[in-house]
Amino acid sequence: MSRTKPMSLSRMSRGRRNRTALLASLALVGGTAGTALAAVPADDAGTRAVPCAVDYKVQNQWDTGFTVAVTVTNNGAAKSSWALKWAYAGNQKVTSGWNARLSQSGTQVTASNETYNGTLSTGSSISFGFNGTYSGTNALPSAFTLDGVTCNVDDGGSGPGPDPDPDPGTGAKVNNPYSGAKVYVNPEWSANAAAEPGGSRIANQPTGVWLDRTAAINGAGGKMGLRAHLDEALRQKGSGELVVQLVIYNLPGRDCSALASNGELGPTEIDKYKTQYIDPIAAILADSKYAGLRIVTTVEIDSLPNLVTNVTPRPTATPNCDVMKANGNYQKGVGYALNKLGAIGNVYNYVDAGHHGWLGWDDNFAPSAAMFKEAATTEGATLSDVHGFIVNTANYSALKEDNFSINDTVNGTSVRQSKWVDWNRYTDELSYAQAMRNQLVSIGFDSNIGMLIDTSRNGWGGAARPAGPGARTNVDTYVDGGRYDRRIHPGNWCNQAGAGLGERPKAAPAAGIDAYVWMKPPGESDGSSKEIPNDEGKGFDRMCDPTYEGNPRNNNNMSGALADAPISGQWFSAQFQELMKNAYPAL
Repeated sequence: MSRTKPMSLSRMSRGRRNRTALLASLALVGGTAGTALAAVPADDAGTRAVPCAVDYKVQNQWDTGFTVAVTVTNNGAAKSSWALKWAYAGNQKVTSGWNARLSQSGTQVTASNETYNGTLSTGSSISFGFNGTYSGTNALPSAFTLDGVTCNVDDGGSGPGPDPDPDPGTGAKVNNPYSGAKVYVNPEWSANAAAEPGGSRIANQPTGVWLDRTAAINGAGGKMGLRAHLDEALRQKGSGELVVQLVIYNLPGRDCSALASNGELGPTEIDKYKTQYIDPIAAILADSKYAGLRIVTTVEIDSLPNLVTNVTPRPTATPNCDVMKANGNYQKGVGYALNKLGAIGNVYNYVDAGHHGWLGWDDNFAPSAAMFKEAATTEGATLSDVHGFIVNTANYSALKEDNFSINDTVNGTSVRQSKWVDWNRYTDELSYAQAMRNQLVSIGFDSNIGMLIDTSRNGWGGAARPAGPGARTNVDTYVDGGRYDRRIHPGNWCNQAGAGLGERPKAAPAAGIDAYVWMKPPGESDGSSKEIPNDEGKGFDRMCDPTYEGNPRNNNNMSGALADAPISGQWFSAQFQELMKNAYPAL
């Protein structure tokens, strides 16, 4: 069950959704709507100023609360910052938001730009959303101003905002499945978390359900099977929307470059994968009983990038990866899964796209995107079967490094030349995810695919978290002193000491990002610290041994792994406590 991917390292590894970049971060799923279209007074030159437009939609509403999506279109002069204001007639209170800084004084609300979305050019739109509370009637605001320019609200229906998504509960796909929806809390993981001292603080967080072998479909080792999870999801759903997150993880010759999450199927057993694994999953997901759920599948982590970074003639090549590249069964398996699962109306396929410390180098980045396209057009799959991609699954790469930039220099030396960055083009997962999204769109994927980022273990908080940049003595002291990611080397991936919980799961947190997710359940081991016999096909990888001195994939550094770990997927109390202690944001 572990995301066991050594990161591609250093110089040896180099050599249907119509949304704008920010509109990608917000889905509109019907409900009450008001669209503002209004002329405004003449400007100083005596010419008629072009009106602004506001599309305010209540996505979801219940007895005491509501979720709103707002799209602002600027038809006036370009702006480098903006502020939208409105007033409520009732007792509505904004409680949380995304893609804008929201404040409220009495009935007056102000939404202003974040640092990353202040630019609003002529004719462009910006989108943000928020949750609120109310009692009585949740009336629409009657007027909006954008930087003091009034945008009068008409009775809606023909404004310039995006078309609303289909009504919820119909099984028809929406732009962002996470927007306006709860996410399934796995009761088995929740019980493990709650049993830990302090674990009740996060036991209600949603995590992925890993289908890491055929037996997991019906339930193995006393655990819930797929139908049991879906039935529980229906109970949790109630009258609202709910996302269920599944990890599809059982390719033939799985994870050819590591051992801790080797699987049950041999390199040539593609037919078993299709008929005994994917087909039964597809049959269950297609049951009309579950048509009202939004089912997110993350498809086969630790697979396709291996065929780029860990094959001959790369110095990180392994014989097993050479075999999988030659037989094509990774592409065939992923394509088959995308085809079968993508045909189900309420299933959203997200393909694994590695992470910045694996694919961020020039020799890895574009070839990996091309490999994803190859798989997505194999075995009957088409690009439309891919709703998006997921990065950092079960890995530790920091979401955002604030204390240094890839463009920084120290004494004339680029940050890219530091030992830590080592000529990578990305320093963190957010910049990598957004860049990979652009690359995928450029080679033919839908222009509005969304990205997921697994933040379950990349918080890097606690006492070791730097408060500011490192000393500018040289580029290495600058980067090492300021980086949040405290691993010994970015090639280390197994049960990392010092790691912490990252950003809590959240819908539409940034441009092009559908959600931050905890796809890897915190507290579940990446692999065993020593060889442990098991019937799950999971081997012993020295990268999980705290005494291991490394290999070319981590530039021959210590592994940084915690001691006394069980096999991948099993509960690891010491890791869970470490993650809570070092959480950022702190618990």
